[in-house]
Amino acid sequence: MKNILLGAVAGDVIGSVFEWNALKSIRFPLLNPRCFFTDDTVMTIAVADALLHHLDYVTAFHYWGRKYPDAGYGGNFGRWLKNRENRPYNSWGNGSAMRVSPVGWFFNTLESVLQNAAKSAAVTHDHPEGIKGAQAVAAAIFWAREGENRENIAQNIRAHFGYPLDRTLDEIRPYYGFDESCQGSVPEAIQAFLESVNYESSIRLAISLGGDADTQACIAGSIAGAFYGEIPDEIAAFVRSKLPEDMLVVVDKFDARF
Repeated sequence: MKNILLGAVAGDVIGSVFEWNALKSIRFPLLNPRCFFTDDTVMTIAVADALLHHLDYVTAFHYWGRKYPDAGYGGNFGRWLKNRENRPYNSWGNGSAMRVSPVGWFFNTLESVLQNAAKSAAVTHDHPEGIKGAQAVAAAIFWAREGENRENIAQNIRAHFGYPLDRTLDEIRPYYGFDESCQGSVPEAIQAFLESVNYESSIRLAISLGGDADTQACIAGSIAGAFYGEIPDEIAAFVRSKLPEDMLVVVDKFDARF
């Protein structure tokens, strides 16, 4: 496996141009020159950096967030960064789930993945739904990289986290809108992965919901990257071209770790 972090990052970058321009179709130019990285990428890099260099998450989030202050952070998290706070604010937002993918790779037992996903979430998103969203995504990545099939991953998600995963995207899409909560966006992003046939289709399906496009594509892509074992070279090259050098250093060091 290469481009481990790019599973999530590519979803964010590709979805960036659709976050406020909802699309209800899988048919769109994938690699738009206007694409850019957002807070999803910055915080994914921060989690990876924390794991690689044994930093606490608060330190890593403040470092990367203040280095890239205009990445589109949510209101509460943006204030948390600006005020240099170090206490959580009971968030159930999907920020905890969008940044967690490195945890799903870094630890080698489900128990350690769940513990560290909760730890990465709780420094800001200490609401039970915020923690659950992060744990569900990290666990799905862990099961995917361990070779579980799609059906078992879905069954495990239902059993461990109570997400029903009982609606198809075709059933969800017509009535779905922007939802930044974990409980209202993580199950749908997981469903996009479950209905995908390859990495690219997972991104297209997540964006086609017309919701929080960059974050849902980030989540779906993080699981799909682990499940399919690769990201197409064209996508990887495009996304790498959108990242600054300091982020690429972390991306490459994380790949080398595995």
